[in-house]
Order: sequence, then C-alpha cells, then structure tokens
Amino acid sequence: MSSQLKLTNKTSKTNPTIFARKKLFAILLQMTATLYFLILLYLYLKLMALAEDENQFTYNGFHGANLHLDGVAQVHPNGLLQLTNTSKHQAGHAFYQTPIKFNTSSSSGYGSLSFSTNFIFVMVPEITNFSGHGIAFTISPSMDFTQAVVSQYLGLFNSSNNGLTSNHLLAIEFDTIKNLEFSDINDNHVGIDVNGLNSTVSAPVTYYSNSKGINKSLDLISGNPMQVWIDYDEVANLLNVAIAPIKNQKPNRPLLSIHINLSLILLDYMYVGFSSATGSVASNNYILGWSFHKSGQAQSLELAKLPSFPKQRNRKEKSNLEITVSLVTVSIVLIITILGIVYFVRRKKYEEIHEVWEKEYGPQRFSYKDLYRATKGFKDTELIGAGGFGKVYRGVLPSSKQLVAVKKVSHDSKQGMKEFVAEIASMGRLRHMNLVQLLGYCRRRGEMLLVYDYMPNGSLDKFLFSNKKRYLNWAQRCRILKGVASALVYLHEEWEQVVLHRDVKASNVLLDDQLYGRLGDFGLARLYDHGAKPQTTHVVGTVGYLAPELTKTGKATTSTDVFAFGAFLLEVACGRRPIDLQGLPEEMILVDWVFEKWKQGVILETCDPILEGDYLANEMELVLKLGLLCSHSNPATRPSMKQVMQYLDGDTFFPETILEGAGIDMLVKDNKTSTEFFKSVPSSSGNYSVYSASSSDSILCGGR
Repeated sequence: MSSQLKLTNKTSKTNPTIFARKKLFAILLQMTATLYFLILLYLYLKLMALAEDENQFTYNGFHGANLHLDGVAQVHPNGLLQLTNTSKHQAGHAFYQTPIKFNTSSSSGYGSLSFSTNFIFVMVPEITNFSGHGIAFTISPSMDFTQAVVSQYLGLFNSSNNGLTSNHLLAIEFDTIKNLEFSDINDNHVGIDVNGLNSTVSAPVTYYSNSKGINKSLDLISGNPMQVWIDYDEVANLLNVAIAPIKNQKPNRPLLSIHINLSLILLDYMYVGFSSATGSVASNNYILGWSFHKSGQAQSLELAKLPSFPKQRNRKEKSNLEITVSLVTVSIVLIITILGIVYFVRRKKYEEIHEVWEKEYGPQRFSYKDLYRATKGFKDTELIGAGGFGKVYRGVLPSSKQLVAVKKVSHDSKQGMKEFVAEIASMGRLRHMNLVQLLGYCRRRGEMLLVYDYMPNGSLDKFLFSNKKRYLNWAQRCRILKGVASALVYLHEEWEQVVLHRDVKASNVLLDDQLYGRLGDFGLARLYDHGAKPQTTHVVGTVGYLAPELTKTGKATTSTDVFAFGAFLLEVACGRRPIDLQGLPEEMILVDWVFEKWKQGVILETCDPILEGDYLANEMELVLKLGLLCSHSNPATRPSMKQVMQYLDGDTFFPETILEGAGIDMLVKDNKTSTEFFKSVPSSSGNYSVYSASSSDSILCGGR
C-alpha cells in the first residue's frame, strides 16, 4: 500500500497536467460553496428586510411609495402627496398598502401595540382664512371608504355609523371647521377620535417652545408646513400627540396626552394612512414626508429631501400676462354683472323699492355668501325657531366667528316686505341693554334676512311652559320683568320717536347667556313722533294680550303696549298663558281668575306652583296686582310704563284703591269676545297671533 501511494505521488509530481486539474477543481468547489453561502445570506437578509418593511418605513417624498390612493388623492411628479384639491365636496385617502400587524389578541409580545409616526403636512386654502375640513391620520381595519360622507365627516364616517364601536378606527384630526354637531371646541384644533368624530379629547392648536418654555399658537390654514409626532406606549397605555413648525425640534411637552387601551379598539391587522375632505370651501392639503415604526421610534424626516409644494400666490409675483388676463376677465365679469343688474332691475320693481329705503336706513349690510356659510347653507340642523314670520337659524360669521341668529323671512309670509322694512326702520337704530340688537340685514333675489345677536337660552315661554328647559326662580323672573319694563320705557319715552311694539309676550322675550331678558321681534312695531297721535288702524297682536279698545278703534297706543305687559306680568308670575282652554272654565281667562282670587283675599294662590312658595310675598303681590292694573279696560286708568317701572323698583306706592273700586268687567270686559274667537280656531300650541290689513280682514297664524 505504501508503495502504491509513493508511486501515485511520484506520478502526480511527474505529471503537471493532472496536478493542475485537481487544484483547479478544488478552487471551483470552494468558490461554489462560497457563492451558495452568499446567496443564502442574501435571501435571508432580504426576507428580514421585507419583514422589517412591513413594520417600518420612511418616505422623504413619495416616489415609488407603497401607497393605496383613492378619491382625489395623487402623487405629484416631484414626490408630493396631495390629499385634496380645489374640488368642492370631495375626499382623498392615502394609506400604506401593506397592513400592519398589531397583535391585539396576543398577550406575549412586549410593545406589540406600541407605534410611532412622524409626518409633515401643509394646508393651502383656496381662499385666505377659509378652508376645507382638515386632515386626519387614521388607523383603520379597511381602506374602503365608499360609504363615508365628505365635508364634516372627513371622508371617514357617515351619519349612521359615526360613533359605532364596530368601526375599530382611531383618528387624529387636524380640523379647521367648528362643527357644532360634533361639539368641536373651535375652528383650529387637534382631536383624538375613537370610532367617530366626537373627539375623546381635543385642544386648540399650539406647540411648546423648548427654547422659550411657553406655548405658542399655530394656524392650520396658514399655508405653512407643520410637523407632527404621534406616539403610543402599550405598557403605559399612553397616546401622545405633538405638533410644531417644520423646522422645530419635537416639543418636550405634547399637545395632547391621554391614557387609552388600544387593544379594545384596534384589530390584529390594521392599515395606517391619511384622510382629508372638502366642503363648500376647498383647500389644497399636502403630505410632504412620512415615517412610521411599529414597536420603535419613527425615523426623523430629512427636510432637505422633502418635495416643494405650491404656495398661495402673491399678486405682486404675477406676470404681466397674468395681470392682463385677470383684468380682462374682471372686465368681462363686470360687464356681464352690469347687464344682469340692468336686466333684473327692469323686470323687478322689488329691487327698486329696496334701493329707496336702503339708503334711508343704514344698519350694517351682510353679504348673502357670508350668511350662507355662517348657517352651513341654512341647514335644518342649524334651525332654532320657526313661525308665521319665517325661520330663524343659528350661525357663526366667517370673519369674526361671532354667534348670530339669522331670520330668513318666508316667501309666503303674509307680512312680507312691509314688516321687514318696519323691523329695519325701528330696530336698526335702537340701542338698549334689554332689547335684542339688530346687527344687520341682507337682501338677495327676493330673499329677506335679518341678523341679530344670538340668544343662547332661547325664548322665555320655553322656560315657563316646557319641561325641556330648566326652571326659573323668582329672583330671575323679577329681573326679567324689570328688564322688559325698562325696554318699554325706552321705546315709549326715551328714544327719539315713540315706538309701539304691539306684540309684547313671553315668546318674544329672549334670554341671553346670563338669563337676562331682552325684548325682540319688532316685525309689528310702529313709530311716530312724540306729541303726535298714532295713525295706524290695523288690528295686530296676539289674543290674550290685545287691549279691549283695539277691537273698537283699531288704534295702537303706548297704553295698548301696557295692557299687553300686564298680561305678560301675570303670565310670568302664574306660569300660565293668558288664555288656557285646557283649564277649568273659571280659570280659562287668566286675568279674570287672578282678579277673583284677589277679591277673595287669596291672590297668592295664583302664583306658579313650580316656585313652591320660594318667593317674597310682597313682591309677588305687587307683580300680580300690577298685572291687574295694567289690564284695566279703561286706558286712562292704566299706568304708563315709566310708572310701572317705579312700582317695580319700589320708588312709588302702589295705588291699590284703583283695584278696590274696579269690577271684573272693568278689567277685561271685552275678553269674552276674544275668547269666543279663540275657541273657534283649533290649535295645540296655546299661542295665537292676529295680523290684519284692516279690522275686518284678519289673519290668524301660529305664534312666532
């Protein structure tokens, strides 16, 4: 054997060709093994990278990004992600196409629900200071939002599924519209939404300045890019949201911080992305960059690599050609507008009448466009009242953000233009703390609108006769009575002309946020000079508040307002309407019943039982007796409103002898006729108003 080996070695050494082949074979074998190892290593690393990409990604611009887009969302050639454009009532969605595994059903993995994201967005409004409905970072079980509504629902929900726990959706909204239906705090806020748009927690947009140690405000629709950090810690069940200008570092203090268990909300696999929507006003909403990390800190974005976005154009930057085109366009529009105005002026005398009185009376004029936006297009959700005169809507003026009430006079209103002009003429110049202030008006294509201070607590009759409103104590009622009396003194004696209100009643007394009473609704008001006699012969007002002499002469005076105030005094003290068909026959007419109780010496038995005796007896007696005195059938016996005010303030002794010499017929001798008239008209409201062009041609309609 040894000899054979020696012989072989000897042969190999003596044969160079065989030796070289063996050496080459060994080298090839080693290279093949190495290559195979490298291929296996590459495949392993590739698989690891793919697994990691499912849990984290960073986009400094969105070229080739793994995104699912729908709606109006698109990626620009420079890598800019645009969610919405200037299209009205549209939505755009952009979601990372691969679902993220959150492992909500697993109890073993540490940080299985934790995540971190960092993105930069910018909102460029089409019209300065007006915007669409903002942007929402969203974690959703689906990328299908075909059933969602745009506008205030941000393209995520609709009216039927908003707030349902089955949505399993978390959103961080950056909202630029104050939606009262979702209890939004303002029109520039950040909110954390769970399964619906009623935010669990929200705050005005501010950021903490690390250098100065203070909070600074941010305007979402400023057109400036802003950076957002959202972090969730599963161990602490803590969700933090921070925002700052694009070049600032992450604030040391978050804007929002809430303890929340996302395992009760999220499913095992969820999609992450953005949703945005426009309404009647649009804005260009962009995402410049986005990073996300599951169970770790999201990578910081590289500002130098972010794509640019179209900014709001400055007129000074326009080219000469653009300026020329703009001027030509404006000229054409102006010519068409002038021709249109001439056409409508010739066909509509209504507009010519408008021009005559508008120059004489000059409260502030609002544009129809502003009022349309303020009331969200006069939506039924903003309706706060309706009646024979028209409908009243709550609104927020776009420029000042002031809450207002907008009365839109019905086209089929029997009073129409006549009462509209009367209200403009009288209330536009009246100034008193106990009168509802008319802020301005609007006329457009036959539509008539009045803008008032908004009275958040509505009308007094809702407090007196509706269980839905909270109870008013005696001190509050006395304050309201004195306030309305003071307003009538101003109208009758202190203003430059005598103003007859002609419709004083609880439904026309509105309450502000402090429950102070303000007299409103001057649609039936009439003016005449001090010392002159009123010329009107039209019977108007509300049954139960009409003075007896009105049915004879048809002439309203300050004394007829006093009569109505007397019914109002009894109404507030007794908690009953002046005429009540549902009560006992002897209690049907309120003033008759109170007078009978006074003759029996038990007048306090008529006070509102809701008060449960919690009042000053002398004050209650004074109000009830003063109500009877103001209701006297002889106008000369009734006090003036100035005297009424003196009685209420205790400055003058009440002349009870006048009541002692009066019979019931002297107080309300014409009320039986009114009652028969009242009985003949079916209604469930218990509040009836009479408006007429003459004493023989009357119109009965529901209370306003």
